[in-house]
Amino acid sequence: MTLAELTKDLAAPWPEELGAANREKLLASGKTLVVLDDDPTGTQTVSDLPVLTSWSVEELREEFTRGTPVFYLLTNSRALTEGQTESLHREIGGNLLRAGREAGREFLVISRSDSTLRGHYPLEVDTLSESLQLEKPLVFFLPFFEAGGRLTLNGTHYVVEKGEAVPAHETPFAQDNAFPFSSSYLPDYLVEKSGGTVALEQVVHLPLALLREGGPGEVQRVLEAADAGAVCIVDALELRDLEVLVSVLPAVEAARPVLYRSAASFVQARAGLATRDLLAPLELADPEENDHGGLIVVGSHVPKTTAQLESLLQGAEVEALELSVPKLLENPDEVLFPLSQAMNQSIQAGKTVVLSTSRERIDAESAERNLFLSQTISRALVSLVQSLVVRPRFLVAKGGITSSDLATDAMGVKRALVLGQILPGVPVWQLGSETRFPGLPYIIFPGNVGGEDALLKAFQKLEPKNQS
Repeated sequence: MTLAELTKDLAAPWPEELGAANREKLLASGKTLVVLDDDPTGTQTVSDLPVLTSWSVEELREEFTRGTPVFYLLTNSRALTEGQTESLHREIGGNLLRAGREAGREFLVISRSDSTLRGHYPLEVDTLSESLQLEKPLVFFLPFFEAGGRLTLNGTHYVVEKGEAVPAHETPFAQDNAFPFSSSYLPDYLVEKSGGTVALEQVVHLPLALLREGGPGEVQRVLEAADAGAVCIVDALELRDLEVLVSVLPAVEAARPVLYRSAASFVQARAGLATRDLLAPLELADPEENDHGGLIVVGSHVPKTTAQLESLLQGAEVEALELSVPKLLENPDEVLFPLSQAMNQSIQAGKTVVLSTSRERIDAESAERNLFLSQTISRALVSLVQSLVVRPRFLVAKGGITSSDLATDAMGVKRALVLGQILPGVPVWQLGSETRFPGLPYIIFPGNVGGEDALLKAFQKLEPKNQS
């Protein structure tokens, strides 16, 4: 079905502009919005916000004491096993509670995850509920992501590609090795992923007509009537639909415990952040001017990424290097050393290197084994980036697990600043002073975002001739 057919004859969005008022409410509340991001791509709708990659009580207390209205914690939990992510979220929840009390700062938590329905749900929400001592919270499940064409209508979640609205379960994302699913109708999805611990009668649905015709008053009425422990899904075709929901959330949060599981657009809406222009080429220049090449690392293997990689290699003058996964599993040292040498030589000579993993898919016998393979590949990419002996002009990481591991393990990021986006849904960080290359622009390119020429377009904005 085309997007035009799907959205034909729908009511117009709620006429009142609510974003700025939502922002003022958050600032006036004195609360901090803490976003637990299961990979770095969740910063794809925000700008001028900090990202932390560690969460000791001391670090969290310092951030609360600063009065930061919104900050991210990069958990990278989508790359972890169930046991690992449960332990992680227990630790983070406990540390947040203690740090908030010591700093005298109230906070709200958003568990930011994938807009194509992958990730550790409901495990992370359930664990946070316990560790944050929230009794039967009202949970909002909000996978809408406007820039990526991830829309929810009539309770069904769609992925829009080339004007076609495809139910999410009919896309390659639903066949993800670690997080497969079989339904795009969100009530059924919630039951499926929870193993039945979420029942259909627990799901509250806010349809588009309610948001657009009933407005904040009707939305608040429905939410006030929701049972303890309910899960609320919300139709949304544009950010304005979520802004109607957000306008009543302070009252809901004051009356009952609340947790949010969302994609990136809800973070922007809840924080009341305006959509800023894409970063201009000059804003993407390395503050330490050099004539070296850049480095583009492609770890994601979803079909969209492969198409984007092919377009880049065909349309740009770059040095292509491939990390063969089968050979890596057989003899890592034999593979990594020559790649490191070639990478450094090319970057030193002013050539941008595209380092990609081999494209053939390797399926293991279990989800746990698939995660192990992903971690092995990611460690190899980290090792290669750690072997840099020259500062690249920029660093691009394609894929969530890849971008997280390169940030924390290869670059040593503790606190970075989100500058904005190079393309819709593609965030850019400025690396902190503690990192290997302070100030370097770090482009975090989600595996599932953009058209076939998106990676090529990003590269073109990063070329020196376009930054003068």
